[in-house]
Amino acid sequence: MISADDLVALVENYNPKTDADKIRAAYDYGRQMHDGQFRHSGECYFSHPVAVAAILTEQQLDDATIITALLHDTIEDTKSTYREISERFGEEIAVLVDGVTKLTNLQLSNSETKQAENFRKLFMAMSKDLRVILVKLADRLHNMRTIKAMRPEKQQQKARETMEIFAPLAGRMGMQWMREELEDMAFRVLNPEGRASIIRRFITLQKETGDVVQKITSDMRHEIEAVGIEAQVFGRAKKPYSIWRKMQEKGIGFSRLSDIYGFRVITRNDMDCYRALGTIHQRWRAVPGRFKDYVSQPKSNGYRSIHTTVSGRDGKRVEVQIRTQQMHDVAETGVAAHWSYRDGERSENPFAVDPAKWISSLTEQFTAEEDHDEFLEAVKLEMYSDQVFCFTPKGDVVKLPRGATPIDFAYAIHTRIGSKCVGAKVDGIRVPLWTRLKNGQSVDVIIAEGQMPQPTWLDIAITGKAKSAIRRSLRELDRERFVKLGKELARSAFDNVGKKASDKVLEKAARTLRLDDMETLLARLGSAEITAHSVVQAVYPELSGDDGDEVEPKRSVVGLAHGQSFERAPCCQPLPGERIVGLARRGKGVIVHAIDCAALADYEEQPAMWIDLHWVDGKHPPVYSASIELTIGNDAGVLGRICTLIGERKANISDLHFLDRKPDFFLLSLDVELRDAQHLHSVMSALEAESDVAMVQRRRDPSLAETPAAAE
Repeated sequence: MISADDLVALVENYNPKTDADKIRAAYDYGRQMHDGQFRHSGECYFSHPVAVAAILTEQQLDDATIITALLHDTIEDTKSTYREISERFGEEIAVLVDGVTKLTNLQLSNSETKQAENFRKLFMAMSKDLRVILVKLADRLHNMRTIKAMRPEKQQQKARETMEIFAPLAGRMGMQWMREELEDMAFRVLNPEGRASIIRRFITLQKETGDVVQKITSDMRHEIEAVGIEAQVFGRAKKPYSIWRKMQEKGIGFSRLSDIYGFRVITRNDMDCYRALGTIHQRWRAVPGRFKDYVSQPKSNGYRSIHTTVSGRDGKRVEVQIRTQQMHDVAETGVAAHWSYRDGERSENPFAVDPAKWISSLTEQFTAEEDHDEFLEAVKLEMYSDQVFCFTPKGDVVKLPRGATPIDFAYAIHTRIGSKCVGAKVDGIRVPLWTRLKNGQSVDVIIAEGQMPQPTWLDIAITGKAKSAIRRSLRELDRERFVKLGKELARSAFDNVGKKASDKVLEKAARTLRLDDMETLLARLGSAEITAHSVVQAVYPELSGDDGDEVEPKRSVVGLAHGQSFERAPCCQPLPGERIVGLARRGKGVIVHAIDCAALADYEEQPAMWIDLHWVDGKHPPVYSASIELTIGNDAGVLGRICTLIGERKANISDLHFLDRKPDFFLLSLDVELRDAQHLHSVMSALEAESDVAMVQRRRDPSLAETPAAAE
């Protein structure tokens, strides 16, 4: 364990104006509070906070962060209190220590839902002061460095938590060196055999080829110096976990993996970065598709660098990063560069991002997610993703995760633009909304008044911001629709027992069922989360016995008289899950229409024929036919793929006929047997995603409707 004087010396190396007495006081206070406590290794416990503080000095952080590291376990593990730390060291440090304590108490490796809930709390804590997570990351780094002293099951838990949460979080914050070290130490615990095999391969390779890193570094330095560029050149073999991950992603063995070495060129200015790039590309062959310019298009955490991959000695691929010293400082410390000191002054690095703005942009899109699992999905998507840079028609840059679509682009501009999106042009060409965007493309979003987000967009969008906004809009739309439907169902149910579904009655039912209010009750009723029978029973239990609105077990429609038969209208082909209404026909039973069927307009003057109906709750057999109209490309195998897609979704094609044939496309109609409306949505979504399908829509034929005269 280093002494207080040694720790102060580490800080004074980059900040001669440090408050040395305050750091020593914190050191003495922390040692006193932890006196008598020991780690699993047998060392005195205070050696851990001191090691955490020393790690943070490597990032040249301010006094408050260093002192917080020394005291970060005092509130949790000793008799120290928030008030005492505030009185001794100030409110700022007390708040930081309390924040680290709360993060420590989050059990981030529990079940998914609990993990998601804790992840939300972690992001909220980060939003208050990012230095809290810097201390926590350093704390985790030291714990991983000393993990061998823990029980095997504890090692596994900590390693998984590190791999899933802390390592990607460090990477997202721009602290790539910490991410790599955390990943590699977790890899050592989770897959020791895999890691050992990579290291053995490296040793064998070095025996066969000699010190490749030194040779390439020397060659690269010689070429750059020859054109008069002052630069430092460093090289290294990539970490075992980084290589293992590439082997898994590409499904290849070590011998076929080429870019296992990385090199870094540090220049004096931006211009020399591009000059060095040109020199390297003149000397070695560039690998197509492996060039990224994060200097002109920096990442959201401030990261700037030019990345390229070239074929080096013996055809071996090597990755090269080129950047200035200031860019390198941000690349090493990421968002933490905001608090870095140099020569006693807060470092004025023009590339360091404002932590408040950075964390605000990262958390803004997550705070609206009500569902914990959706929140976790959104966070992981953002943390693990690489980026592409696209342009608006005016030339503004929009940063998106790799794999993003025009829907993501539209929502990145503004939620209103996303919600009204009806199409997009990429580089001037109209493309489907599910098109994956590429670096440098220009995207023009086409909007229309009255357009609303569609459920299928959830399968198209990949960014957390877009998914959150789409879900929020769909919930609002569904709630309005379900409340209206719930009112109709409630009115019908209470009419059946001779009662009125007044607001007072429905409020009572809501209280009895422990729901927030009448509107929530109606929304739940309309969405089939509760039954009309249970609502009536909540108010009039004596009227909801066997003669209530219980249905016969084998009947699929509720609201028919005993013995009354029904058939689905061929004009609209209503499916379970859709709002329906019945038309009573003299001596012919009831014909069931979808509530939005155009044919119902012919019966507006005959209210006596109308019967309130709804589908039975629960799962239905796939026996309800619906027609789908498709426009497909006239290419070999397209129709076969369409049929396979439908079959994979457990739907059966009962009829198929062509409506139009052209040299380049076919228009056809399919009759598909389905369970319900959701089943139809699943089939249509799959068809829409097929690249050779130009148009998909449900086919309804008003000409098949029965006339009022025939119904009488």
